[in-house]
Amino acid sequence: MTDIRPFHVSVDDDTLADLTHRLQRARFLDDSPGRPLSGMDAEYLRELVTAWGEFDWRSRETWLNRHPQFIADVSGDDVHFVHLRSQDPQAPALLVMHGWPHTFALQLDFAELLSDFHVVLPSFPGFAFSPPYSDRPFLETHLADTMHALMTDVLGYDSYLTYGEDVSANVSDLIAARHPESVAGILVTHAHFPTAQERERLDADDAVAFFTRLADESYDARGYEHIQSTRPDTLAAALNDSPAGLLSWIVEKHVEWADAATERPASIESRISRERILTEATIYWVTQSIGTSFRPYFESPDQASPIPPVEVPAAVHIQSHEHDYPESLAREFYRDLRVFERLSGADISRSPRFHRTWQAACGPSPAGSAYFRLCDPTPMSTNPSCAVAARH
Repeated sequence: MTDIRPFHVSVDDDTLADLTHRLQRARFLDDSPGRPLSGMDAEYLRELVTAWGEFDWRSRETWLNRHPQFIADVSGDDVHFVHLRSQDPQAPALLVMHGWPHTFALQLDFAELLSDFHVVLPSFPGFAFSPPYSDRPFLETHLADTMHALMTDVLGYDSYLTYGEDVSANVSDLIAARHPESVAGILVTHAHFPTAQERERLDADDAVAFFTRLADESYDARGYEHIQSTRPDTLAAALNDSPAGLLSWIVEKHVEWADAATERPASIESRISRERILTEATIYWVTQSIGTSFRPYFESPDQASPIPPVEVPAAVHIQSHEHDYPESLAREFYRDLRVFERLSGADISRSPRFHRTWQAACGPSPAGSAYFRLCDPTPMSTNPSCAVAARH
């Protein structure tokens, strides 16, 4: 019998007192003259550190524990997850996976809106309350195996939908490609990237131009990835010992990836509330998981293996920072593409387009397989079951 244990977040008083003490003793630096523009500055960091020192974690702990959480033995590894069941026993199941530097907690607000689904939000091994893999590296193929086993062997779903973003985007693609008998469909906000070797064979002008642009921007945009890949333990030692440093490292990426104004880092709070930001930081701090969260960056091979094309129904929504992603690439990889749209660079978190998605019908199609329909593109206030999570 599968071992599934109820889980409640409970941080001891000493850990919280130590965090407050460290925050109160933070040593700040002024901004460097002529520094490159980034998602953090000295003024906003001071403001956030002060707020974190006064943060009511116990109220957030209570809020987190209102969501049913569990620890399951998945093929010998303990995996933490939230399981939000629909009132409809026949509702489709939806696997929602997080990226970096996110945790499951950042996705709870939108997951609560998906009342027409049984929503499963796991913590990847090494993130939040899931211990890291102890006997194998953090590879996308291993994660795909773990997540599929969670949904089928542990939770007993014969069919489910999958969504991943950032470091879990390829995991979602792998699950859909390798298990079409179980995956009813895939929602994509970070469309598939060919491997470096595959890109060398691209000859379409729009595809060549897209990857050339990304390469041209990589020096400024991917510094975090380089250091997490090449000096992970050095960086982790500093961030694990300094909550101010941890906060700065995490929030900078939220600002840069959330279409906020990098010249005004505090603008991130128009998209992600301060309460949610500090909840993320606290989870990283109390679990000491920042170091293990770097494992996808240095344990994955430099050259990922090609992922087979996805044959199940797919809906692809292109975010603004990948606005020129070629539709032809999506159609080549997602062979049953039902939706392809480019999200606006405006405040997509409030736009009707952002809240359009697909959902599974509760019965078989005439051909005997699950079929899909698009939700009406009405605002979330009038159609709360339609929501999309963005990759930042």
